[in-house]
Amino acid sequence: MNRTPVSSSNVAEIGYDASTMTLEVAFHDGSVYQYFDVPDRVYQEFMRAASKGKFLHANITNNFRYTKI
Repeated sequence: MNRTPVSSSNVAEIGYDASTMTLEVAFHDGSVYQYFDVPDRVYQEFMRAASKGKFLHANITNNFRYTKI
C-alpha cells in the first residue's frame, strides 16, 4: 500500500486502500498498523486533521478493528 508522509509528532505516514477500506498508519517508532472497514470520509477527515495523533485516538483507534503488521 502506498503511504503519504504527514506532518505529525507521532504519525509518519498514512495510506488508504478504498477497495478494501483499509487504513494503514506508520508511526515514527517504525510500527505500522492496519485499520479495517474504515470509510473513505474518515480517511479524508484524518488527512485534513490539524493533529493526526488526536484524530487517530478520538476517531479511529477505538472504533475500528486493527492489527499491527
